[in-house]
Amino acid sequence: MSAAWRPMAPGDLPAVSRIAAAVHPGYPEEDAVLAERLALFPAGCWMLEGAGGLLGYAISHPWHRARPPALNTRLGALPENPGTHYVHDVALLPEARGQGAAGRLMPLLLEAARGLPELSLVAVGGSVPFWRRQGFQLVDDPALAAKLRSYDAEARFMARPAGPPGAAA
Repeated sequence: MSAAWRPMAPGDLPAVSRIAAAVHPGYPEEDAVLAERLALFPAGCWMLEGAGGLLGYAISHPWHRARPPALNTRLGALPENPGTHYVHDVALLPEARGQGAAGRLMPLLLEAARGLPELSLVAVGGSVPFWRRQGFQLVDDPALAAKLRSYDAEARFMARPAGPPGAAA
């Protein structure tokens, strides 16, 4: 049986922190930041669970268009009039990669983005090709340059149109 996505619960947060430390050691975030994202928008947070336990997570939420949050920063609140559904983080342990988990995640992200014009994210760690396969395109916005450098020199802002699950990007 392949791993499946399920809603994240507060009891999953220790596993989220463990997976984040293993997958994204260069992009540390405090446990309080991850817990706040779940509390603010639980409908955008999932765990990848397989026979071997928890293998990954995804965190997303409505946000301001073309204004990604800084790394390791609390949001305080979600905007009243968001312009995008921001994919904060997707992390898969090595044993979960290459099994189609991301393809099974995209309909969940699109459903969470219902009513918004786009999904957006900051691609780090050489993940631009992966996100392109999911329908995201690079967004060249010089106003974001300083914020992107706070992630790393290769960080890129990307977006894709939202729509009903299964819609073409």
